[in-house]
Amino acid sequence: MTTFSQLGLAEPVLRAVTAEGYEVPTPIQARAIPLFLTGRDMVGLAQTGTGKTAAFVLPLLTRLLADNKKAPGLSCRALILAPTRELAAQIGASVAAYGKFTGLTHTVVYGGAKAGPQIRALARGVDVLVATPGRLLDHMQAGKLRLDLTRTVVLDEADQMLDLGFMPAIRRILQAAARPRTTVMFSATMPQAIRQLADDFLDDPATISVSAPSRPIEAITQSVFYVDGGAKPEALIDLLAPEAGRRAIIFTRTKRGADKVTKRLVEYGHKAAAIHGNKTQGQRERALAAFRSGAAPVLVATDIAARGIDVDGIELVVNYELPNVAESYVHRIGRTARAGATGRAVSLVAPDERGLLKDIEKLTGKPIAGLNEAPPMARGAAARPARPQQKRGGGGGGGGGGRPRAAGSGGGERGERSAKGGQGGGERHAERSGQGGASRSGQGGGERNGQGGGSRGGPGGNRGGQGGPRGGQGGSRGGPGGNRGGQGGGGQGRSKQRAEA
Repeated sequence: MTTFSQLGLAEPVLRAVTAEGYEVPTPIQARAIPLFLTGRDMVGLAQTGTGKTAAFVLPLLTRLLADNKKAPGLSCRALILAPTRELAAQIGASVAAYGKFTGLTHTVVYGGAKAGPQIRALARGVDVLVATPGRLLDHMQAGKLRLDLTRTVVLDEADQMLDLGFMPAIRRILQAAARPRTTVMFSATMPQAIRQLADDFLDDPATISVSAPSRPIEAITQSVFYVDGGAKPEALIDLLAPEAGRRAIIFTRTKRGADKVTKRLVEYGHKAAAIHGNKTQGQRERALAAFRSGAAPVLVATDIAARGIDVDGIELVVNYELPNVAESYVHRIGRTARAGATGRAVSLVAPDERGLLKDIEKLTGKPIAGLNEAPPMARGAAARPARPQQKRGGGGGGGGGGRPRAAGSGGGERGERSAKGGQGGGERHAERSGQGGASRSGQGGGERNGQGGGSRGGPGGNRGGQGGPRGGQGGSRGGPGGNRGGQGGGGQGRSKQRAEA
């Protein structure tokens, strides 16, 4: 059996690992740490919850100690990029824990927090900088940070980091970093198309895969419950009734949906909190603190939180709505069954989400058991959210992001607070734009659409889709007929012909 002491880690790092109570490395740690120590570029693939953070933090600290240099002002020796604030903060906490006996310095930089303390920390120079792309670029453009002395760059959750919405930011950051350098990527999923983009940044990388990418960890018991969309609130209450007091995460597609679910849970006596992109940084931190402490054992979250929550003891993950991107399912359910524990994941599946369920089962390689029998699909019914035909003045303005200034499918370049594009989108606007079920855009699920497209952008960009709560087949601000009512909507509303450009 391999132990941490056999991996070549520095003594102060080993002492910290022992203090954290770890003795035996996980498979990804046992294989990645020795390779990282050689300085070779690397892609590490492992299931969520298998210890990827320690797999790069431990050897990174060891290499910095061996180099025995001091970072000049306005610079960092190593950079770790993360897609969300929560994940950046989590990685920063790991750097602090594993580096507490090393004397190395670090700071965490992300949007939504005051820039002043970050600027003062950067002015002194740091050994390890953990950052989200948007705020990092802000500091670079303001002359508060230089990367020409940065010899190691780590991209965590590389598939999301390299998605189209982050590409311009990633390219600018890596172009500014020193050469030669060591570039390392870690992720639970790495689609082939994204892998090709990763090859642009890495020099003859080694690939470590301790399990098939995109396969959820075996310790998670997965199931689905088939339910009509309008019956989901009651189904969720029934599902959580026997789980009172246990730690659970509920995922919704939209910010507004997260707030509505949280409100209903509180009305039924559950102690719940919501976390999403419209919350301030302080609100998000308080929600996570309440979740960790047990003061609010139920956390309702959008996908921005799926990759940033590392809390022990999460027994249940509920997909109140299935994600539009199958890979996001892997990250969602990976919040449970961490560090050798077991867990459950239950998905509430409406008729128009059956196609999304098939996508997930294709990705993971096995069918998901049903808690009840799947009702037969009505003849001609859509197996996935319908995508209204795009027509200028009638289809609601496809291709755009959350607001008129947004770009089309390319996305913005400002990471978590200003990625404005269609397919990608940054952490702040990820739920407003992109393919992935954004709250006000996307190809198949906005907060006010039914089966149709997003409310303010993306392909189909209508306020209402077929059978949606506020619109029928025509969106409320566009689409064929442009009515608030329409078929399946909330009545025969007034005609509203204005199209969304």
